[in-house]
Amino acid sequence: MRAIDYDKSGGLVPAIIQDADTGTVLMLGYMNREALEKTRESGRVTFYSRSKQRLWTKGESSGNYLEFVEYLIDCDGDALLVKARPQGPVCHTGTDTCWSQPNHSGHAFLAQLEAVIAQRKASLGTESNSYVASLFEKGVPKIAQKVGEEAVETVIEAMDNNPDHFLGESADLVFHLLVLLQAKGFTLKDVLGVLEARHRESR
Repeated sequence: MRAIDYDKSGGLVPAIIQDADTGTVLMLGYMNREALEKTRESGRVTFYSRSKQRLWTKGESSGNYLEFVEYLIDCDGDALLVKARPQGPVCHTGTDTCWSQPNHSGHAFLAQLEAVIAQRKASLGTESNSYVASLFEKGVPKIAQKVGEEAVETVIEAMDNNPDHFLGESADLVFHLLVLLQAKGFTLKDVLGVLEARHRESR
């Protein structure tokens, strides 16, 4: 990786923040050497605030952190492209981006669904009518069995020509896999991390 030329702009380089999943440009900030080091060490995007004259981690007040994924250096070594996953609206005005553009993601609903599943897990014993809670109460073996059943049913429907049935079984499979991941202490993000690592190694 080429070196970053901090001296060209007086110790600061512009950092374009991009959603690692959707490719949407989220915001522009500035980093010095310390800000980039803290970003890499903490896993949360940190800038040098020119107004506050100090390091500033995005989300330190709002909780809407930018979870750091990777960074790239431009051809002249004087600008950064930082890929991150936003944990809420990025702009202080409450919009997804600082240009008031929506950050659409096909994975957004999956994140919402995971949050619901996690909430059901956290409320075990208080929600007697929750199907998800009943799965957690039965434990990993039962959930894993359910994933296996849904996988078989998905394969069976794949051999047929009914797209509605196939999509329905596929949805059931994904749903129960999300439950199994939660039961094992993981999320879809952990799975995506493995896929990303494999992709980087194959390049």
